[in-house]
Amino acid sequence: MKLHATTTQQYQTVTGYEADWVEINAIRFSHSLIVLPESAPVSWPVSAFESLSAQDFLALEALEPDLVILGTGLRQRFISSGMIRNLLSRRIGVECMDNQAACRTYNILMAEGRKVALALIIPGQQTTIREQGD
Repeated sequence: MKLHATTTQQYQTVTGYEADWVEINAIRFSHSLIVLPESAPVSWPVSAFESLSAQDFLALEALEPDLVILGTGLRQRFISSGMIRNLLSRRIGVECMDNQAACRTYNILMAEGRKVALALIIPGQQTTIREQGD
């Protein structure tokens, strides 16, 4: 699905998505990633919702958002409060949604100037770092 452009082009905006990819500022990603309004998307080494652990949320905690929108894949799933205990203790909210809802919600909150992080689980494919010469 393509999303319509807004006046937020200087920020990292979700411009399209499907079940196995997301597009940030017209660049397609087929792996899980973390997106913040004012910095380039970064890979998030999560291959499936079932593999999530408290360790996976440390990268989000370090970014110090006010709110994390967690895209849990094709359907909405919920995580245990124990898994996000550190985020909650730092008063960082976490909302779980399917990826489509997460993308739309992120765009709205980002356009409002909120300090929001989008953490998307793109099931299946994961990025691999290739050495030069591969």
